[in-house]
Amino acid sequence: MTKKRNKNPYGEVYALGQHISMSAHKARRVIDQIRGRSYEETLMILELMPYRACYPIFKLVYSAAANASHNMGFNEASLVISKAEVNEGTTMKKLKPRARGRSYAIKRPTCHIRIVLKDKSFYEEEDFFCLKKSEWKKKKKYTDMTYHYMDKSGGLWDKK
Repeated sequence: MTKKRNKNPYGEVYALGQHISMSAHKARRVIDQIRGRSYEETLMILELMPYRACYPIFKLVYSAAANASHNMGFNEASLVISKAEVNEGTTMKKLKPRARGRSYAIKRPTCHIRIVLKDKSFYEEEDFFCLKKSEWKKKKKYTDMTYHYMDKSGGLWDKK
């Protein structure tokens, strides 16, 4: 399993697990349960769910949180899983010997899992600063409320 660290100004940190030996469909079943939840709630859910996919996902979430606290200095209590995606990886193919000299193909699917964590407090501060900037610059709103009648306008449909 490989981990990548992300240093960006948007308050996002991710961990990527590649070539995990399970099908993407089985991993998505678990990922859909944790998307959008807080970090601590996610760890509790993953510890209690009975699926085999929970352990590598647990390790990735834990790794992403360690990246967030070590690299970006975020507090683990304010982390939320913003994105969690599972993509299909390469399929390992083996041949198993069978009766009468024949062989049987065995396909072992792999998947790539990416967990992205966001810091809630980072975005609350950003919204506070954006409100002040919006007071400085007032945008013009589009006020043309003309209603066009398509059947009476003699457009494309009246021509034969």
